[in-house]
Formats: sequence, C-alpha cells, structure tokens
Amino acid sequence: MYIIIVGAGRTGNAVIGRATAEGHDVVVIEEDPSVAETVSTEFDCEVLNADATSLDILKEAGAAEADAVIVTTADDSTNLMVTMLADKLEVESLVCSVNDPDSIDVFRELGVNIVESPHELNGRYLYRAVQRPAIKDFMQIGGGAEVFEITVSSGAPIAGKTLIEADSEGLLPEDTILVAIQREDGLHIPRGQTEVLEGDLLTVFSSDGATAEIVSPFTDSEETEE
Repeated sequence: MYIIIVGAGRTGNAVIGRATAEGHDVVVIEEDPSVAETVSTEFDCEVLNADATSLDILKEAGAAEADAVIVTTADDSTNLMVTMLADKLEVESLVCSVNDPDSIDVFRELGVNIVESPHELNGRYLYRAVQRPAIKDFMQIGGGAEVFEITVSSGAPIAGKTLIEADSEGLLPEDTILVAIQREDGLHIPRGQTEVLEGDLLTVFSSDGATAEIVSPFTDSEETEE
C-alpha cells in the first residue's frame, strides 16, 4: 500500500513504525523540522518537512495516487483541513485521530474512519482495568454493546459447564454470546456441547456491555466486587 501519514508525534510515530515494518510505501508529512529529521533517520520512508494543510504539499506527497491518508496531529482543525483536502483528491481511505469528541460528527460527514483521542481511549482502558480487573481487553461497539476478553477463573460458576448447561442455569444472560475460546491447543469456536474450562480466554459479546452481572459467571466473587 501507498500510505501518507500526517504528523509524527507519539501516535504518528507508532503508525509509521508499523507501516514501514510491514513493507508499505510511506510518505510522512511533519511540520516540525527536528521531528521530521528524526523520522527520516529512524524509518525507511520519505519525509516532507512541510504543512500538510496545503493542497500543493499533499499533491507533492502523491495523495492523488495514495491508498490511504492517516492524520494524527494533536490539532483537530488541522486534521479536518487535511482530510478535506485528501477527500478532494479522492483518496480511497481516510483515517484520522480525533482529539475533541465534539468534532467526531464533522469528520463522520466526510466519511473518515475515526480513532478517538489516544488519551481518551487510554483513560477508558485504565478505568476499566480497575473497574473490571478480570477483563483483559474490550471494544465498545455502540449502543452500550461491548466485545471483551476475559479469563475464566478457578472459582467461576461457568467453569466445567457446557454452554447448554450454562444457559439452562441462567449463567449466560440474553444477548450475551460466547464468540471464541482460546486455549493452549489453539482457538475453539464454541458450540452447545463445548465445555468452558478454568483458564480459558473467552471472547464475549454483550449487548449490555461488560457489567458486573455479565462478568460474574466467568470470575469468582472477589473479582466482580464493585
């Protein structure tokens, strides 16, 4: 893929590292001269020390031929201007980090794939780690629904039971779906007769999110206390 990355701060740096490591053709546009110089020495990519809100600069970077433009600056007005220009150049895929949640709708109107502020996302993960320590990872889908990963503890009510047994005992609330089970021998797609074992890493969908009630069948009582 041919990817243009605008901004080389912490978020942009991580994207640059991943994209170049996977062998993509990358052009970075960074306004700060010292940051641009650092990127040019650390990564195998072309770097333009310039203002990406200029249509001419985006054209020079090859936006008209790019498969994607990823915008990662800390300023939403800059991000919006760049994505508008990239949209004008008919870039196929536009991805942008958004720092102010109030700006999200504006970006959506442009058809931009949005990543919320890394600080906001990190805050959610840190809070969830305290609120539900048994959860290893989670993703909010919308309308309160979440997909989360959780390890079955030794005292969990569901441990040792098949999904049919768990359902008959009311351990799996309505609109809670066990999507996958990861064990030492690999990934398992759960069926009715599949037994849930202590130590299983489960991927769970819940339309109500990872509430204490939803999480409790997979953990012992101490792990779900508020």
